[in-house]
Parts: sequence; structure tokens; C-alpha cells
Amino acid sequence: MNRHQEYTPEKLLEEREYGLFWYSWLWTILRPVLVFVCAMLLLVGVVSFAWGKFSAVMIDPVNTQDVTPITFEIKSGDSLTRVANNLQGMNLIRNRTFFKYYADFMGFGQKIQAGNYTLNRGMTVAQIADQLTRGDGKPIVRNITIIPGWTVEGIAEYLMKEGIVKDQAAFLELCRSGQQFADYYYINDVLATGTVAQRKYALEGYLAPDTYEIYTDAKAEEIIKKLLSQTGAVFKEGHQARAQELNMTMDQVLTLASMIEKEAKTADFARVSGIFHNRLKQNMRLGSDVTIKYVTGTTRIALGGSDLAVDSPYNTYQRPGLPVGPICGPSPAAVQAALYPDEAFMAEGYLYFCSKDPDTGELYFSKTLEEHEQAVRVYAPLWEAYDKRTDAQ
Repeated sequence: MNRHQEYTPEKLLEEREYGLFWYSWLWTILRPVLVFVCAMLLLVGVVSFAWGKFSAVMIDPVNTQDVTPITFEIKSGDSLTRVANNLQGMNLIRNRTFFKYYADFMGFGQKIQAGNYTLNRGMTVAQIADQLTRGDGKPIVRNITIIPGWTVEGIAEYLMKEGIVKDQAAFLELCRSGQQFADYYYINDVLATGTVAQRKYALEGYLAPDTYEIYTDAKAEEIIKKLLSQTGAVFKEGHQARAQELNMTMDQVLTLASMIEKEAKTADFARVSGIFHNRLKQNMRLGSDVTIKYVTGTTRIALGGSDLAVDSPYNTYQRPGLPVGPICGPSPAAVQAALYPDEAFMAEGYLYFCSKDPDTGELYFSKTLEEHEQAVRVYAPLWEAYDKRTDAQ
């Protein structure tokens, strides 16, 4: 028997149709894949071409071969728009609008720092933005913070430590005499009182606590003027009117406020003010420990007889009324308290206070001398323990 299959015309046609069916099925699957791949290649090509054009106009370095150093300055207060305009104006970036949007999107807009920077035309937008936000050029401004309760000497020490002033003694001398600042009406008023010779510093109490932006090369006189100007801004017109109602000068208000600042925490400012106002009305000596500490420099809570006997126009145990001048730079809250004491507290007749807890600054208030003396006996051991623990001098 013949083992070879015999192909008839019908059989050949059947197998041909079967082969075409198999190729047709494969093409049905591959065709959309190939179309998609071709479309993606075309899209990538178009996007790549468009990006190249966009990058060449907006993003690329101006000249990758040019690394010549260029000094670029950002002044204090310059906006992001101004910085972008200046960068394009100096041909350091290709497009100011793109730089501005890029800096905003990346969160750099609020971080760009004033200063002098060394850039070049071979830098990318990202490199330029990063350098301007790191502030690693030569900053022309910096911030200083004056804390409420700091004395002139404390401020001078801080500025010296921060490298702001080079001659601490010269700074203190400017504050001691105050003569160069007579164009400020309130300093002129101080000079006119004839008490400058009795004061440690004519400007004590007038160097307003706040955070300031100053030029890194600012002179001591310029820094002092900036702080004095803020005092005028804090002591508003309404404050002047209120001081007149109380029959007090601005200097007296700042003096009282400085004592309040040193004696109490903010929560007790108005009540301590009320006690001082009550004592002033009754012609009682204020008996404030902080005025003694200002003169002697001691930080002890428990003051001794020799402390209280110190001969000084700041000694409110020996001399009636307010001390000869402020003893520190008071906060706006302390100034407010000096002008607006707790009237309900005053009406109740409170005349004394003492430290209840040296660690927290909590105070104990009394109406009578007997009650006050009893409080002192109770809390004095805590003061002595605190002084020993903190090695106060």
C-alpha cells in the first residue's frame, strides 16, 4: 500500500486556505501593537524635538562654554520678579518668566536671600536657583533679635558675640551719652531732664526689642538708630495721650514698663503694674528688687541688707518714686501694662508682691504689709535654695 498521501486539488485548496487563516490571525494581533509602537516613536520624536526647542529657549545655560565669573547682587526687599528680571538682564538665564515659575514651583521663591553671588553663563537654571537660596554668596543683610528685658550691656554683648559690632566699648559709650541721637524727640527729652549723668545709659529702655534686618557692614550708630526708631513706632500716639492722662512722661512710662518686664511674666504684667501705680499714688517707695539688681549686677533672688542699702538713684528701697530711668528694654506688652494697669486689682487695694516659685516666676500678691511679711517668711527658703542651686551671684 502506498504510504504517501495523495493530494487532490480539493485537498491542496483546503491546506492553502488553512495557511492563510493562520497568518491572518497573527497579523490581527500584531497590527495594533505595531501601530501603537510606531505612534509612540513618532510621539517621542515630536516631544523630544519640541522639548529641545523649548529647552533651548527657556532652560539651557546661556553658554555652556562660558564660565567667566559674574557678580550678581540681590538687594534686601528684592522680589522674585525683580531677581528674575535682573538675571535675564545680565544674560545669566534665557527666560525670566520660566525662572520665576520654576522658583515658585520648587518652593524657592521665599528662600532667595539678599547678597552678592558669583554666577556664570554656563550654569543651569536649577544651579542658579539653588545657589541663590543657599545664601552662600556674600550676604549683605542679616537678622538680629533683641529680646525683651535685655539691658544695653546685654545688647552690646550679643552684638559683639554675633560679630555685628567690633568695638563693644564704643557701642556702650554711644548709649551712655546719647548725644548723637538728640534728633529723636524722646532722646532729646531725656537729655533735657539733666539726669543723664545719674543714669548708667541715656539710651537704656529705648533700644526696642524686636527682630531686625540690618546690613552686615552696618555701623554701631546705624544699628542704634534702627532700634530707636522702633521705640517711636511702638510708643504710638494713643500711648502719648494715655501717658498724659496718667500725668506721666514717655520716659516714666518706659521706666515703669522696664520694671514690670523684669518683675513678672506676661500674665502678671497688669497686676504688677497695678501694685506699682497704687504705691505711687500713696507716695510709698516702690521697693523693687530688680532696680537693685540693675545697679549691682546680682542675679540672686534673696537680696541681703548690703544690696538694699546700695547708694544709687536706681535704689527704689531708699528713694521715692520711679528710679532715675529704665532698667531694660521693655516689650510692647509691658508698655501696655504700664499704661493700663489692672484697675480691678488696684481697687482691691493690693500693694505688695513677692516670688512664690522662682522656677516658674509665679508671684504671690498681698494687700497688707503683715500679709506680705508672712509670705516672705514662707517663700524665702525657696529663694535661697534656688540661689544655691543656680550659683547666682
